[in-house]
Amino acid sequence: TFQNLELFLAMTVLENVLVGAHSTMSFGHGERAARARALAILDYLDLADLAERRAAGLPFGTLKRVELARALIARPRLLLLDEPASGLTHEEVGGLAELIRNLRHEFQLTILLVEHHMNLIMSVSERVHVLNFGRKLAEGTPAEVRSDPAVIESYLGRARHPSA
Repeated sequence: TFQNLELFLAMTVLENVLVGAHSTMSFGHGERAARARALAILDYLDLADLAERRAAGLPFGTLKRVELARALIARPRLLLLDEPASGLTHEEVGGLAELIRNLRHEFQLTILLVEHHMNLIMSVSERVHVLNFGRKLAEGTPAEVRSDPAVIESYLGRARHPSA
């Protein structure tokens, strides 16, 4: 999914999701199965009652879930989420963390998460790679990265002790 939304606002939620099914359908075949899968994914993401609504005017967090549904319908094995928490409320970020954890298991996905929201990263990741201006600072489990001196210095700064 994209950092900035890339949906067709004049189309319905269902139509937007079906755009993602295009690569998995043969010409003229599979439309019924794609529609059924799209509706199932919309239901999974609590969007089923919005299927026939136009995307224009829907809340930002809802549009992000529509974009996620469009990605999921293509049956990816690897899902890249580029700053999915940007623009979301604190409550929506909490829901996103739960959703990411569930997606990994339900859809058997590997998820590559590019994100600045550290609490989200630490709560959903098995492995973390930290970059600072394009250079790798650290990699490891969330606990290892959280205690890495280079990460602490780069993101929290050095502790300053008053002079005696």
